[in-house]
Order: sequence, then C-alpha cells, then structure tokens
Amino acid sequence: MKYLKDFGYMSIIQTVNDVNNAFLSRRELICNFTGLGGKLKKLEAIDMITKEFKLSGKIVIPMRLQTHVGKSLITGTFYIYEDEALAKKHVNPIIFERLEKTKAKQSEADNAKNEATTEKSE
Repeated sequence: MKYLKDFGYMSIIQTVNDVNNAFLSRRELICNFTGLGGKLKKLEAIDMITKEFKLSGKIVIPMRLQTHVGKSLITGTFYIYEDEALAKKHVNPIIFERLEKTKAKQSEADNAKNEATTEKSE
C-alpha cells in the first residue's frame, strides 16, 4: 500500500490495551495513533497494525477508529482472529461488506491511476 506522506508509522502507535480473549478466540487490541487525526483510513490502520505487531497471515478487523476533539489523536479498536470463518461468525457481516467495498474502490482508483500514467508515457 502506497502512502502519500511518510508519517513514520512504526513510532506513532501506542498500545493502550492488549487482551487475549480466550472465550471468543481472538485478540483485542486498542491503540492510539498520535498525529494522524483526520488522516488515517481503516485500510491504512490495518496495514500499520499488521506491520507493527507482525500479524501477517491473521485476520485484523478494525472495529472502531475514534478521533478526539481538539487533538490529533485517534484511538483504534481491532480484533485479531486466527480463523476467517470464526471471525465471520462473531463479527457483524456489515463490517466485512464495508471493508470489501473500500478495498474495491481503492483497487479501482489504483487501476485508473496506472492507466493514466501509462497513457502519459506513450
């Protein structure tokens, strides 16, 4: 994923709460993103959390990104599952639909941008 600005992502994530919920077989992670108020998108947050906590191969679901009034701080709540079927069973399906819709829009925008650069170079 390409970012317009380099925010130095690895240093701005502060863990507030990190709990392994054995009952629901998931990890619940609450983090603060400092300096990104109004700039952070859910897909970028997923990418940042995956890189910071080395969660490749796991399902990371952003449940909530809350901005704070008067501060450039975002508090994010994430659920991390090992199994996608279990995640779809526990989490509201609307959340998955919204994530897929956002991914589709982003890939469409990337394709359009690639086509535009290809046309300019010819």
